[in-house]
Amino acid sequence: MQTTQHVLFERSEMKDRHLVRKKIREHIADKAKLPILIFPEGTCINNTSVMMFKKGSFEVGGTIHPVAIKYDPRFGDAFWNSTKHSMMTYVFNMFTSWAIVCNVWYLPPMVKEEEEDAVHFANRVKAVIAARAGMSVLPWDGGLKRKKVKESFKEEQQKKYCRLV
Repeated sequence: MQTTQHVLFERSEMKDRHLVRKKIREHIADKAKLPILIFPEGTCINNTSVMMFKKGSFEVGGTIHPVAIKYDPRFGDAFWNSTKHSMMTYVFNMFTSWAIVCNVWYLPPMVKEEEEDAVHFANRVKAVIAARAGMSVLPWDGGLKRKKVKESFKEEQQKKYCRLV
């Protein structure tokens, strides 16, 4: 990993977040360096939706080259539901599947608009990726699959539903 200039960090450490942002800005400024590959969702989900992007990748400036990736589950499902299957079961399923087919679409480059903040830019990029892959856009964090949902978030969703009804 040291030879390929990875940027490692601990997401829960605020100091690390600022350091990563600084390293990414420096990397972008150096035109001799290769582009950085970032997965702004922060997790994988079940191949039907695109979840909330972490905004940090969209705060640093530079051009974003979106890539839409969607697995075709006909020969083997690449998604690992860790609440249903152990790691060994998942690995066994991967090794014994006929094939893992993945569709990849390279989308036109995007830049942050002048009056746009990082969250809106991230949402715009996310919408383009979701549309190309034929997936739905979800407004919540992929970490919810491992954590209990906050009461405030539940209440906010209930209020939105009440307004619709």
